[in-house]
Amino acid sequence: MGAQAHRATRSATAADVARRWVVLDAEDQVLGRLATRAATLLRGKHKPSFTPHVDTGDFVIVVNCEKVRLTGRKREQKTYHRHTGYIGHVRSTTADRLLAGPHADRVVREAIRGMLPKNSLGRQMLRKLKVYAGPSHPHEAQKPEVEKLG
Repeated sequence: MGAQAHRATRSATAADVARRWVVLDAEDQVLGRLATRAATLLRGKHKPSFTPHVDTGDFVIVVNCEKVRLTGRKREQKTYHRHTGYIGHVRSTTADRLLAGPHADRVVREAIRGMLPKNSLGRQMLRKLKVYAGPSHPHEAQKPEVEKLG
């Protein structure tokens, strides 16, 4: 091989991963930009040790989801669908009604979920996402770092 030694690409394993806890405040943040940042942190793409087939990401706590910003007329026009489990029972609601109701966190959760891989690895990453409608969260014991957006 000559004078230079062969260097193999380093692939991270689950044991190598050092996970942080990060808090993102959704208040007055555009939904897509917030979701992109959260998905990047969950996936671990911000780390030099990123490996596509290993969950190298951090835990992400998103607070103030009810105060997230949607651009254009998405608040009135964007629809969310869910299935009750009965034949033909698809329930639809708008982003505005979802944000005003008791499940305001679903808007942010769905936006982030759409940016993660659609496989078992993506579901594993989604378990590290904690979303809360209000400003408080029960994860103070983990000493999460507050990250500024934009």
